[in-house]
Amino acid sequence: MEPISRILIVDDDREIRSLLADYLSNNGYVAHSAENGNAMWKTLEETPIDLIVLDLNLPGDDGLTLCRKLRAKSQMPVIMLTARNEPLDRILGLEMGADDYLPKPFEPRELLARIRSVLRRSHAQPPGQAGQSPERLQFAGWTLDLTARHLQSPEQLVVMLSGAEFRLLKIFLEHPNRVLNRDQLLNLTQGRDADPFDRSIDIQISRLRQKLGEDARSPQIIKTVRNGGYVLAVAVRAEGAQ
Repeated sequence: MEPISRILIVDDDREIRSLLADYLSNNGYVAHSAENGNAMWKTLEETPIDLIVLDLNLPGDDGLTLCRKLRAKSQMPVIMLTARNEPLDRILGLEMGADDYLPKPFEPRELLARIRSVLRRSHAQPPGQAGQSPERLQFAGWTLDLTARHLQSPEQLVVMLSGAEFRLLKIFLEHPNRVLNRDQLLNLTQGRDADPFDRSIDIQISRLRQKLGEDARSPQIIKTVRNGGYVLAVAVRAEGAQ
């Protein structure tokens, strides 16, 4: 039997915290709640948590700040709750390292589906099989370190990546010379289908290209395929444990 996952709900709205805690508990999870960043850190110190549901608008440190600080020390999955009419907040949340986002108001069952999807991805590689995967992926003189989760330039300089950028680049490197459309990229990186107005993938690719030193008008590593999507157009070599 799989262990029961522990979910931490961080939201300053007591009614929302109570509603979500009851709903998740009724669906087989152990739910904890915190009203702000200080309470979140205290819970994390005292209790093992498997996933955080983090509201963007919090008193004190907001959700973006908390997510950035969390990512500096942990890869714990985070689902960000954002305002429906603020697409930039959603994009920034992913850039800060959130694994997914959900605009308010939302149906609790949709959040449940997102939680299950993110947890499936985080558990996709059991700890005992970690040695069977490569430690580094090399391409066009660059190296993606899968353990340290950073990028190394041909000049041996370390380039830090957000959680969203790391997942996206890793997907491209695992599917070289294959055209991937926006739907596929969102599904592979976030476990969901694309919204017609969602441009988070395009923005993440633009930022990845900048970090790779690509010419935006004529990229050579991650190329745009008209009416198709994007393709990693270079060879990839795996290094380390297999």
